[in-house]
Amino acid sequence: MASFTQITTAQLTRLVGLPDAPTLIDVRIPDDLAADPRLLPGAALRSHQSVADWAKDYAGQQVIVVCQRGQKLSEGVAAWLRHEGIPAENLEGGFEAWRDGGGLLVKTDKLPPRDAAGRTLWVTRARPKIDRIACPWLIRRFVDPGAVFLFVTAAEVPDVADRFGATPFDIDGVFWSHRGERCSFDTMIEEFGLASPALDQLATIVRAADTARLDLVPQAAGFLAASLGLSRMFRDDLEQLEAGMLLYDAFYRWCRDATDETHNWPSGPKHG
Repeated sequence: MASFTQITTAQLTRLVGLPDAPTLIDVRIPDDLAADPRLLPGAALRSHQSVADWAKDYAGQQVIVVCQRGQKLSEGVAAWLRHEGIPAENLEGGFEAWRDGGGLLVKTDKLPPRDAAGRTLWVTRARPKIDRIACPWLIRRFVDPGAVFLFVTAAEVPDVADRFGATPFDIDGVFWSHRGERCSFDTMIEEFGLASPALDQLATIVRAADTARLDLVPQAAGFLAASLGLSRMFRDDLEQLEAGMLLYDAFYRWCRDATDETHNWPSGPKHG
């Protein structure tokens, strides 16, 4: 049973991928990372040895600390964070419990390099509609919550990527793009190892709306309409992205928790 300063894998599973998910900090030692370099969704790597230096970076955040087995390293780091006034728990059983319980783990072999601030940097075409909102949503919710996205003229994407060290996506001829009938969103789910029932269902909706195959799933037409409506509401691509995050949050929660729920006008009691 978890203590008041621990969170169980079952509890954390319900929080991963949500807009108010806690900040995850992975403090595994290099040998454990080398044995399995995958990360819990959105987790940042930090050394327990320098916690006194970086603890204040997490002021105002709810933090979950992960080590290999949920023992001394994560307990010690979480205790230090609490000393700094930061609400922090450690994951009961650590990385091994999460892995053995089938929790989502992000493959890091294709993860782009991070900048000096620890963020991944991405670039794509301006005026996003569907796939170019879906991919940033996936990255921020499951891969790198602090990721930076640059929207530029289509012809300038390769040069901006080169000059600014950004990773291009959803354009022709790059790694993070369409493959056959599958969208860039599908590619990211596959390459980051994030296949799961909820994300796979959301990917089908995205693919149907993005490739004009509205017959694939009944949600596609409404999703397309909402996406195109958002694109007309905002001239600024980053403002549109922020608004679009809520749309994807809602559809993800439906895919994860509400597909069996129906709604109808209640029929009240008949009065004689």
